[in-house]
Amino acid sequence: GNRMEVLEEEEEQREEELKPLEVGDNLQKKVSVEQACVPSGVPDFDWSSTDTSQLPSSYKINSLKEKKLLHIADHFLQQYTHLCPDRKPLFLHPVNECGVEKFVSTTVRPTLLPYTELYHWDGCASFVSDYLTMEPLKSPITPPTSLYSPTTILKYQRGNCFDFSVLLCSMLIGAGYDAYCVHGYATRDICTLDETLELCPLFRKPQEVPKEGMKKTSHKYRVKSPPDLQSKFELQQEAKKKAETEAAQKNKEREEEKEVEKPTRDHLYGLRVHAWVLVLSGKREVPETFFINPFTGNSHSTKDEHFLGIESVWNHRNYWVNMQDCWNGCRDLIFDLGDTICWEIMLPESNKALQLLPDAEEEKELSDRDMDDMQEKEEEDMSFDMPPSWVAPIRISPREFETRCSQGRKVILYKKAKLEKWAPYLNRNGLVKRLTVYADLDCTEVVEVREWFTNREDMLDRREVNKQTQLTTEYFSPGHLLGLKAHTYMSLEPETETERTMEFYNEARVDGLQKRVENANEMTEYFMGRDDFLHIRHVEFGKREKKIHLVGTRTDINSRPIAQIKECFHRNLEKPADEDVAERIFLITEETIHLTYHLKDKYITASKKDFFKAAERDRKGNESFMTAEMCVTYQAGPSEKDKKLLHLYKLLQELTEEEKQLKLQVRQSEAEVLNILKIRENEETTLKLSVSIYNTERNEKRRQQYEAMKNTMEDELPGREEGDLDYLAPFLIQIGHREKMTRGQALHIRDDCLADFKHRLIDKVNIIQARFEKAVEELQKEQHWFRENQDQLSAEEEDDFLVRYSETMFHIHVLVLRLNREKQTAPQKYLALEEKLRKDPRLAEHLGHA
Repeated sequence: GNRMEVLEEEEEQREEELKPLEVGDNLQKKVSVEQACVPSGVPDFDWSSTDTSQLPSSYKINSLKEKKLLHIADHFLQQYTHLCPDRKPLFLHPVNECGVEKFVSTTVRPTLLPYTELYHWDGCASFVSDYLTMEPLKSPITPPTSLYSPTTILKYQRGNCFDFSVLLCSMLIGAGYDAYCVHGYATRDICTLDETLELCPLFRKPQEVPKEGMKKTSHKYRVKSPPDLQSKFELQQEAKKKAETEAAQKNKEREEEKEVEKPTRDHLYGLRVHAWVLVLSGKREVPETFFINPFTGNSHSTKDEHFLGIESVWNHRNYWVNMQDCWNGCRDLIFDLGDTICWEIMLPESNKALQLLPDAEEEKELSDRDMDDMQEKEEEDMSFDMPPSWVAPIRISPREFETRCSQGRKVILYKKAKLEKWAPYLNRNGLVKRLTVYADLDCTEVVEVREWFTNREDMLDRREVNKQTQLTTEYFSPGHLLGLKAHTYMSLEPETETERTMEFYNEARVDGLQKRVENANEMTEYFMGRDDFLHIRHVEFGKREKKIHLVGTRTDINSRPIAQIKECFHRNLEKPADEDVAERIFLITEETIHLTYHLKDKYITASKKDFFKAAERDRKGNESFMTAEMCVTYQAGPSEKDKKLLHLYKLLQELTEEEKQLKLQVRQSEAEVLNILKIRENEETTLKLSVSIYNTERNEKRRQQYEAMKNTMEDELPGREEGDLDYLAPFLIQIGHREKMTRGQALHIRDDCLADFKHRLIDKVNIIQARFEKAVEELQKEQHWFRENQDQLSAEEEDDFLVRYSETMFHIHVLVLRLNREKQTAPQKYLALEEKLRKDPRLAEHLGHA
């Protein structure tokens, strides 16, 4: 009872607020104010100035079937207004661009466009929202009086919510979706395309599937950690106090933000007319029914609070009126259009099968009068099929599909963000999208800028710039000159104090380098998939001495001194654990090498070796022999091999050589960093965009140049192609290309041509015969060599001989086939040429009786 009283009070209050709207002047004033609130950077367009003279006749007149449909619609509207006098008039047959009334279902033209992106609903919705410019309804509380065709809307790239919905619905139905246009009511933000309080879709991160936690293996003899003597109660109290302070601060900030974001009260709440698209589940594996807002291209749940009610829905086949109560918006609506209680259909379904009589004898017993009565009854009950769409086929050229936005650019304002979109190739740097993130709602303080690029020759795909930390991160697609994947930096200047990170496509590199992190004092490299199991190399640099430029010295003589090189290795199962190095550290300045091996099973300590190279030299600098003081060894558990002093000496020599190679590799890494920075600087200063060979629009100039060159060559060298194929040309030159020749000359040319062709056939056979004989001779030599050395050959040499023998046999077999074929076809070729010469128009009059 209390709930009903509250609802009645709200209804009375709303009626009081809407009383001024009943007066025409006040309503017009209110509508003008609402239109002024609509953000639009595009000037108004005069639809009355459009040219309709070139439109097809279906746009200007109605067929008999369309006229009958309009009559049925008027009759349906009369019944509807009689049964539901309190509801608003239905949106049934507005006028089109030619001023002709057309039923809304016939304005839908199902179309499947030849672009892969438009095979899915999100691609269609994104295209419509980007391609068209939004126009508000003339009156926010009444549907429009006109509904233009999708072809006209595409031509002028603008329209209201009904135009957006009809175009999107046509594309979705063509793509196989069960889609419908919806005439209903929505909130002010939806109707006016105000997204300033909405979160940018690029901020929404996809839901991550939680990974199953790794089970910790418990070791019975694990060393227990020392007891924590700090009071847990005090820690809990401090953490609780800190959490409460942070929560209070966040709540305070959230409340302040809500106060700023709180929209003004909408006096037209629940009355604002809007059109959107309904997609039912079932077709195209759609699991759940959902809405699409055509202005933004975003999907919404049918329970979304922004959609406040539905009057009717329609597609290209029928029209349904919602008979359900929308007091709770669209949350409780049932979208089973076959439910006649929830939805009133205008045209009865025509897909019901007619019931046939079971026996043919009963059909014979019916009189002619009964048959006539049945035919008349069936004609009365027969449903009316929807006439085909009057709209011309919807076509979008590749250039229009690529350009997308009107004028090639579109700006969308979100909550603390601004999204800009451009058509490809519009910007010289390949920029197609930019997201600017702000710290405040007024969008004055920039926090971050994200940019997306396409068609760049340097393969740059994305760039993120943090304005607070001045950190820039660039992401590259596969195919960069140096295999670069990502680059994070504050400056392109080398050896800065700030950290620089370069990531690489390790599959495209020989050394398997995955990432390199560098600053002025350190450099760390991460590897993957190496044969030596190396995965980390860390280098520490010392302080650089003062630069002294001497004549004749190298420019890199003052490079950073290397103080320490540390390498980490994965486990190599082919070696024992106490022989497989896990970590080795080269202390360059101290001339010391530390080796740490992998842990053996059921051991808590690893074997170690420390080499001191300084002890290898005596005080005079002369090299001395290996002594026990030069190597300190710790062996975890018994060793499988007894490590003698000679073995340690050889290991030290190997490590010394490795140290030299590592220094060289570090210098190469430094040089590669400098090279990458130089290349990136050149790529940014000389930007180039790549054009696909299949892009006929942008390769038009090259195509025209090629055609012009081809035409010029054809004009300058007429008959060149014929000359190349003319077998008589070499012989006609001898007589000077005479138009008329004597019988003797014709016979002489015929005989010379046949003789020359005969010699060519014989030469070809002789060449093949010579190659055959040479191959047989080589085969005999190979066989003779094998017989003499068979007892002394190894298994590998025998395999090599068998490979050579089989290849030679195959070559001989091919030559035999070619030789036999040439011998068999030579007479036929000779006779065929003789017949051609007899029919040749230049020789026919003289050779006809020869």
